[in-house]
Amino acid sequence: MKTYFLKPIMTPQTLTPTPTPGKPVVARPLPPHQPLPRPVIDPNKPMLKLGLDVHLEFIMAVAQPDHASPKAPRKFSRQELVEQVKRWTAEGLQVFCVQESCGFGFVLHRELVAAGAQSFLITPVDLSGKRKTDKLDARALCLRLSRWLDGNRDELSPIRIPSEAEQRQRETTRRRKFLKRQVRQLANRGHGQVAEHCHQELPSRWWGARNWKKLSALEPWLLAVLEKLRDLIVAMENQLAALEAELLARVKDQSLPKGLGEITLVTLDGEVCDWHRFNNRKQIGSYTGCCPGEHSSGGQRRLGSIDRMGNGRVRSLLVEAVWRFLVWQPEWKAAQRMKVKLAAGSALRKKTVVALARQLAVDLWRWRTSRCTMADLGWIAA
Repeated sequence: MKTYFLKPIMTPQTLTPTPTPGKPVVARPLPPHQPLPRPVIDPNKPMLKLGLDVHLEFIMAVAQPDHASPKAPRKFSRQELVEQVKRWTAEGLQVFCVQESCGFGFVLHRELVAAGAQSFLITPVDLSGKRKTDKLDARALCLRLSRWLDGNRDELSPIRIPSEAEQRQRETTRRRKFLKRQVRQLANRGHGQVAEHCHQELPSRWWGARNWKKLSALEPWLLAVLEKLRDLIVAMENQLAALEAELLARVKDQSLPKGLGEITLVTLDGEVCDWHRFNNRKQIGSYTGCCPGEHSSGGQRRLGSIDRMGNGRVRSLLVEAVWRFLVWQPEWKAAQRMKVKLAAGSALRKKTVVALARQLAVDLWRWRTSRCTMADLGWIAA
């Protein structure tokens, strides 16, 4: 009989930096770790495992009682599934559910937890090979959940579920990016219409008060079309101004590194939700998706392009921030270690910037969790 030892939840520790000659050693308390979701199994209660393939109109579910064979797939609506889970828990069953994270958020997850189930979400994975149906996906999820509950931790990798407050904070920064994209599209539409019908070029911000007065020479019908676009752009820019004021208030009176920017930091904070969720530098590095791919065998080691398996919004923000740091943070220790590669050709320079983006995420994690100061990283305060 095998015995499985689970990694214990870490308690607050004390971080002792490496002593430097001439500097006193100051111990800083580490914040408590946030372990990923783990199942809580009662050996005295029977288990019911549910693999859920979630769609907007329906949910395909496959149930497996204890270690029996999975049952036939059943189709539920969201309300029907929640009510059925309540009946199962009332009968004394331990209900475990697993689903892939998707664009429907965490509404179903929170309803299942409120109904008495233990719900877990994983990142989307290839489940069924060459044949893919909703029933096969739900069955594959159910079988993976069963093996995971039996102790095979490689079968599932549950993700951290953000709180509703964290979701709303993240939505604010994402709505800002969406509005900026809409403004750009409407502005380009105006440029295109004038170029098509008048063979003329509009100023960059043609909807502004000063530039708008200069467009009175256009044909009346075209000016009327542009006026409708202008009304939409002005309304969206007013929303953007209100959103940015709300975002800037979150980091008001905080000391920031020079070149990072308040909006960038707020957006990173919103996407990460909580910097204390990461226990080590490898976890935050993997979250960015900037880790190199690898195809090695025997004595040969071959590194490829980055895996892009993390948060794409965080990755793009980090790459932009690195280019600014190279200008405004000349003493950044991470960049100093790679100054030879940065001075090479443009291709190697771009790859080095991506590597520095991963390192910047680690440095931000250390700074935001009080593991080090800006001076320790070689940063200059804004």
